[in-house]
Amino acid sequence: MKAMVLAVTGASGAVYAKRFLEKFPEAGTELSVLFTETGKAVFRHETGVSYEDFRQSVNETRKNIRFIPNSDFGFKYASGSNILDCMVVLPCSMGSLARIAQGVSTDLIGRIADVQLKERRKLILIPRESPYSLIHLRNMTVLAEAGALIAPASPSFYAKPEQINTLVDSFTERIMEISGIAGLSPEYRW
Repeated sequence: MKAMVLAVTGASGAVYAKRFLEKFPEAGTELSVLFTETGKAVFRHETGVSYEDFRQSVNETRKNIRFIPNSDFGFKYASGSNILDCMVVLPCSMGSLARIAQGVSTDLIGRIADVQLKERRKLILIPRESPYSLIHLRNMTVLAEAGALIAPASPSFYAKPEQINTLVDSFTERIMEISGIAGLSPEYRW
């Protein structure tokens, strides 16, 4: 069975994380989910659902998804001796991106990202910011050079979307395809 981590930080774009969790396959991959405290607040603000209620709903219906405290440095994927197939940070705040770029592991998200980079394993960061400052771009360059994949939250318009949900779904499926857990639906291919 594959293992994956989804980290949700405080950038705008919580709708992407919510949809990622809703669309996550029910078999074949175990998913561990970590939220920063700011990520929880933004999630509630943007989706209208509290982190606690959403976590409880997922826990009641999904056996392959579990929520891990962002302070649990004893979590197995904080060590390179446990193989994690992919980590996705969705959305990735510029503060989280900067800490990851500099190897600052002040929380579990930073530590797991650091392990993914040092072990040359898949790390996908989805920044949702505009415009980018020179500091943001330099941090992204450092991460790309270290092996991370930077995938800005830039939805496509190939499917001629008429609703925001279509944009969210197409981008979410693209991230799932990049991570290797699911393919992109034909309607989102050009």
